[in-house]
Amino acid sequence: MVKVLEAEVLSGDIAHAYLFAGTRGTGKTSVARIFAHAIGTTPNDIYEIDAASNTSVDDIRSLNESVHTLPFESKYKVYILDEVHMLSKSASNALLKTLEEPPAHVVFILATTETHKIPETVLSRCQVFTFKKPSQDVLKKVVISVAKKEGFDIDDTSAELIALLGDGSFRDTLGTLQKVLAYSQDKKISENEVRLVTGAPAVSLVHDIIQSIADNNLELALSTVKKAVGQNIDMGIFLKLILHTSRAVLLVRFGALDVIKDGLSEGELDFVSKVSKSDTAFSSGTLVELLTAYENTTGSYIPQLPLELALINIIGEGGGSKK
Repeated sequence: MVKVLEAEVLSGDIAHAYLFAGTRGTGKTSVARIFAHAIGTTPNDIYEIDAASNTSVDDIRSLNESVHTLPFESKYKVYILDEVHMLSKSASNALLKTLEEPPAHVVFILATTETHKIPETVLSRCQVFTFKKPSQDVLKKVVISVAKKEGFDIDDTSAELIALLGDGSFRDTLGTLQKVLAYSQDKKISENEVRLVTGAPAVSLVHDIIQSIADNNLELALSTVKKAVGQNIDMGIFLKLILHTSRAVLLVRFGALDVIKDGLSEGELDFVSKVSKSDTAFSSGTLVELLTAYENTTGSYIPQLPLELALINIIGEGGGSKK
C-alpha cells in the first residue's frame, strides 16, 4: 500500500480522491497527513474534518464551496475527512457531486472504519486502500524501536506485554508505551513497571488460571480470581492475557508451535509447552468459554463474574469445554 502511494508521489500521478479503510489505530489519518506532505502540501493547505461532528448536508455544502478557492501556498489543497461513514445520506450525495468533478487543485482523503456504510457511488470515485491490523510481532518491534529512539532500554517480555495490550492498534500501543516511558525513572523499562502502569496482572496469576484448567482444579481457579480482584486487576486485561496464553497452549498441543513461538518469551514458551502435555489439555471449547467471558466482561455488574462462570463451565461438573 505504501509502495503504491510512494509511486504516485514520484510519478506525480495523484488521484483526486482516496479512501483509507481499516480498524481504529492502524494509521489511516497519520498516513493521510504524511501523503499530503509528500505531495508538497503545506499545513496551511491541509484541512482535517471530523465527519462524525460535521454530518449534515449544510456542512458538506460549505466544504464544496471552499474547495473552489485556490491553495494558499501549495499545488494542492488536501481535505482529510475522518469517520466519513458517519455522513448522512444527503451529505454523502452532496460530497459525491464534488468527487465527480473535483477542481484540479483538490485532493480528498476519506478515512473510515466501516467501509460497508459508505455508498457505492462514493467508493467508485476513490482509490481504496485497506489498512490491515498489525500483528503482535509488528507491534512489539514498534515498541522496541520507539523506546530505543526515546533513549530507553526495554526487554522483550515488556515489549511483548505492551504489544499485547495494544490489541492490534498502533495508536493504543504507542499510548500505552508513552505512559510507561513517563513513569520510568532510570531509562530501563521492566515488566513490573509495565504491569504497574497498565494494571496488567502478574504473570503468575495468569499461569495459575491456566494451570488450574489443566489440572481441573476449580478451587485454585476461583481463589486466583479472588486474588486478582483483591489486587484491583482489570478483568478485561486479565482475560485478554489468559486468552493469549490459552491459545498458545492449544496451538502447541496440536503441533502448531511455529505459529506462536516468535510471540512468546523463553519462560512463557516453556510454561506453555509443559501445560500442553497435560492429560486434560485444552480443547477448542476452553477457548470458546474464555472468549465469551471476555466479550461479556465489559459492562458486567460484577466484573469477575464472567470469568468465574467460564471457569465453572470448563472445570466444574458440567465440563462443557471438555466434550
